[in-house]
Amino acid sequence: MKRLFIAIKVIPEQSTINVYKSLRKSLYAQNIRWVDPDNFHITLKFLGDTYVEDIPIVNNLIGNIVADKRSFDIELANTGIFGSRYKPRLIWFGCSNCQQLNALADDLFSNLDDIGFSRDRQNFIPHLTIGRISLIRDKNLLNEQIAKYKNVEFQKVKIDKLHLLESNLNKDGPNYKIINTYKLK
Repeated sequence: MKRLFIAIKVIPEQSTINVYKSLRKSLYAQNIRWVDPDNFHITLKFLGDTYVEDIPIVNNLIGNIVADKRSFDIELANTGIFGSRYKPRLIWFGCSNCQQLNALADDLFSNLDDIGFSRDRQNFIPHLTIGRISLIRDKNLLNEQIAKYKNVEFQKVKIDKLHLLESNLNKDGPNYKIINTYKLK
């Protein structure tokens, strides 16, 4: 079994790195596991533990879906949290101009559902996770910092390929291995 997910890798520009570093610096005393910018990605679908013999089926399905799709751009923008203001779990950068991304994700969800990878219960919200929150001692500080970047556009991201990734968890954080890459037109 392999722990798999489908994602778009994001190479952060300096403007994105600057906001990331500013948040990290201002929240240094909080218990947050920060994502290494080299691992920035937008998860389209977490497949979870997948039998090795099912990987070719998943590969073909994703390949068929993207075969007729054209590349497009999204805007990496906005900062927010998942969870509540009182019990935040995750800090993220969002995106705007993502109608095509939502349509691509919906196409993936429908087709993957047909082969046994159920749709998620929650709505798809395209985002790039930048930090996983273990404990926030100063919730007001967190909310102030998130509000500073709530409506900021960081960079344009060209969506021209998807990746099937394997996630291996270890004490230093997750390690991602590309299983396959699927290019859009």
